[in-house]
Amino acid sequence: MKRIALICAALLLPASVTAQTTVVLPGEVRTYVLEQATPSVAIEGEIVVGQPLPETVEIHTIPDQPDYAYAIVNDQRVIVKPADRTVIQVLQ
Repeated sequence: MKRIALICAALLLPASVTAQTTVVLPGEVRTYVLEQATPSVAIEGEIVVGQPLPETVEIHTIPDQPDYAYAIVNDQRVIVKPADRTVIQVLQ
């Protein structure tokens, strides 16, 4: 029985590790970022929610929204936390 429980736990672990928290952005943040004509920066690898952007990527502030900034990376619009460059959301 313990063996079955361990196997089930092992199968469920990857799902729990990769689960992401959805952040509800203020509408004006999303609108502002989608309207910007900022050039895209190419980086190697994937953009991962919860991970910081490399220091080589310039992030841009959003007026009247000190908790949010953005960058356009690999042709994807990315919302980040400016204090530590952590990716909050990738806009679709």
